[in-house]
Amino acid sequence: MQNPLGVRGAELMEWFFPTRMFRKMHGPEGDGETGVDNRMAEQGFDGIGAWILGRNMFGPVRGPWPDERWKGWWGEEPPYHVPVFVLTHHARKPVTMKGGTVFHFVTEGIRAALEQAKKAAGGKDVRLGGGVSTLRQYLQARLIDELHLAVRPVLLGAGETLWSGLDLRALGYQATSRVPGERALHVSLCRVEQRILPGAEE
Repeated sequence: MQNPLGVRGAELMEWFFPTRMFRKMHGPEGDGETGVDNRMAEQGFDGIGAWILGRNMFGPVRGPWPDERWKGWWGEEPPYHVPVFVLTHHARKPVTMKGGTVFHFVTEGIRAALEQAKKAAGGKDVRLGGGVSTLRQYLQARLIDELHLAVRPVLLGAGETLWSGLDLRALGYQATSRVPGERALHVSLCRVEQRILPGAEE
């Protein structure tokens, strides 16, 4: 509860906190920095019609839901403002929040969540909000078109690793751009080939 981003995890996001985009979402509009980091943040929210989150990204509750009190880290009005599909092994009724966010809980796996999110997005993009396990599953299944990495020069120690056991080149991904920002290096990985690993599901 004290470290929703993990111990010292907030340091990874210090490129985002000073931006105008962050202030627009969480504070008074009109202030905040407007440089490269802000532009990359704005691109990350532009044209998004639905989100997918892992269960651990949604909150610290593990196992069956003891009740329906937990509604996320973000208070009564989460920053999404569109349907959000939460991967979980335990069924739960949708939760409607202020500002247009509705949390839907999907127990049928990543493909079912993506199908539901695409339908809800109405032709707009679907964004994966994490966490690491969720991103790894979608990368392995080759279901991510583009991945934005904000690389921060901080050392945090142990934690979940995004790349372990993944051969991204064999899966058809390439680094297609890198943009230095004020506090992060922004790297884009795109799926540009249709390679299939032996035994991998199409």
